[in-house]
Amino acid sequence: MVTGKNSMQELFGSMVFNEDRMREWLSPAAYQTWKQCVTDGTSLDIATANEIAEAMKQWALDKGATHYTHWFQPMTGATAEKHDSFIAPSEGGRVIMEFSGKELVKGEPDASSFPSGGLRATFEARGYTAWDPTSFAFVKNGSLYIPTIFCSYGGQALDKKTPLLRSMDEVSRQAIRILRLFGDNETRRVTAQVGAEQEYFLVDKELYDQRKDLKLTGRTLFGNKPPRGQELEDHYFGQLKPRVAEFMADLDNELWRVGVLSKTKHNEAAPAQHEMAPIYTDANAACDQNQLAMELMKTVADRHGFHCLIHEKPYAGVNGSGKHDNWSLATDTGKNLFKPGSTPRQNAQFLLFLAAFVKGVDEYPETLRVTVASAGNDHRLGALEAPPAIISIFLGDELNRVVESIINGTSYKGDGKRSLQVGVDVLPAIPQDNTDRNRTSPMAFTGNKFEFRMLGSSQSISGPNIALNTIMAQELKEFADRLEKSKNFQKDLQKLLKEVFTEHQRIIFNGNGYAESWINEEAKERGLPNLVSTADALPHYASPKNVKLYTENNIYTEEELKARAYIHMETYNATIEIEARTMIDMIDHDILPAASAYAADLVDRAAGKKEAGLAAKYETNLAKKLSDVTDKLAAANDTLARDMERIPEDVEKAMAFIHKTILNDMERARELADQLEAKTDAEYWPFPSYSELLFSE
Repeated sequence: MVTGKNSMQELFGSMVFNEDRMREWLSPAAYQTWKQCVTDGTSLDIATANEIAEAMKQWALDKGATHYTHWFQPMTGATAEKHDSFIAPSEGGRVIMEFSGKELVKGEPDASSFPSGGLRATFEARGYTAWDPTSFAFVKNGSLYIPTIFCSYGGQALDKKTPLLRSMDEVSRQAIRILRLFGDNETRRVTAQVGAEQEYFLVDKELYDQRKDLKLTGRTLFGNKPPRGQELEDHYFGQLKPRVAEFMADLDNELWRVGVLSKTKHNEAAPAQHEMAPIYTDANAACDQNQLAMELMKTVADRHGFHCLIHEKPYAGVNGSGKHDNWSLATDTGKNLFKPGSTPRQNAQFLLFLAAFVKGVDEYPETLRVTVASAGNDHRLGALEAPPAIISIFLGDELNRVVESIINGTSYKGDGKRSLQVGVDVLPAIPQDNTDRNRTSPMAFTGNKFEFRMLGSSQSISGPNIALNTIMAQELKEFADRLEKSKNFQKDLQKLLKEVFTEHQRIIFNGNGYAESWINEEAKERGLPNLVSTADALPHYASPKNVKLYTENNIYTEEELKARAYIHMETYNATIEIEARTMIDMIDHDILPAASAYAADLVDRAAGKKEAGLAAKYETNLAKKLSDVTDKLAAANDTLARDMERIPEDVEKAMAFIHKTILNDMERARELADQLEAKTDAEYWPFPSYSELLFSE
């Protein structure tokens, strides 16, 4: 446990080969070459790569590393790593420690063993990893981890990092075009900034090991509602229990060692639910660090006798876990492009970037929706502090009045002294916390950034940020194409802002996203899509509009995009099929035998009472109820098993069938199983109840 300012400063990033370490371990020439590679996108020559590799190896050996691994993010949504030792044979049966620039820059894992969506045949095994010099290497568990991209033999992206880097480059290019129009000739790079708040549950590991559903699927497939859930609202921000506090302190230390900017920790709304929030950083690092955080949460939890659940809905009836993605754009000169300014130029610039975001979200809501579509997230969206599936933007009262004044051509008086005329007068300062938070909004402006609240807790944040970057790049490109031809910039800018906010005002909604009037009436009248489930959303993944968006911005090829659509459908189908098979197994081998045994014992007790001349109404009636529900559950389980045999082979048809039929079968089976749990003596029930799981900390 670290204490004190100096100890903390020494701990943070101590296992990271960061810029300070590169400056320390490399020659000035090699350091400058690497720096130019990062800022300008130039390639590294082999001599520089060799010097960096040697320095990285020596530093890693000093930190206790014996192996290195190219750490990449395949389309599984997790990370992958193959570890090779530094040792090489030497004379006399000895070994030396070697690591070359070639080994640093390039690796060759088996590409056929990862999801490719048809991009690679099974017999076409060759794939490549390539070092991402913009993401720092680190040491963990005795290995040097080198963040890399992952591509096929033919160069197709098979990972989540490659398109993210492409999208960051493209949004930077288009943002700089806009900045030049406002006289900014200093900015060389605009970087997408991200802070991903991570929610999770902790459960006692001994109880977790007794739940086959938790172990195989990450969520409980059964569980009768406990007498107490989150009704008292006393867990949120409540005092940390000692065991949980120790876990969180240990987690912070582990995260800080590898440079993850873990800032905030607290209890969330549901019992046994918690949150970790990092400090804002660039999107590439944020995505890497969030993957690392999820991995460390599980390993640290295990040390403290917990299992960390990152599934979106491990328990029915209480809050699910999301991952709020705070997104913005910042210049390399330190300016946040979504922060309202106090000068005419800054005001107009902010409003133009805001207009681009509003237009993009309104034009591509399906694009954003599919990036958060998963079997787990379907259980979470639409209630208990999770936003609905309908995409809308919350601006808050103050900023909404600014937008309305532009649409209506009227003056805006924020403080009673100044009026808004875009680019001419000073926009009254908009405080960062100028409005209440809206927990029901999928996309909320929070002063200097947008909070995309729809992400599921277990997913990689790369997909949503690729979409945000690409959409923003597309809109900025359209604006730049138009304004660069302008003869009267101020006049054409005002015309553009009014036009955009007027045409896309429908996407702005500051009300209650849970209200039936919004979901069933107003959103429908506005023409906003309501893709309730993953099965509704995923067919839009490779729609002509999406293909055009991503290919024209050079983020994906059409082949890469269609492959991803296939992978996501395949993953959805496999996830629910595993859940269904687990449910069938638990019903057959655990629940039905337990309920039947209890019913039989009740019958024996009733018989004993009757022999003694006593009434046995309770035992007889309960045994009958248990028997009736047991028979219904057995029949429902048989139906589920038969329908599993009917799943079509075609992936899209299978997805539709699973959503329509298999999920309904599972819901019916669960309903009956939970009725049995409510009536069965706890001594007979084969696994821990919700009360035990939720209050085991």
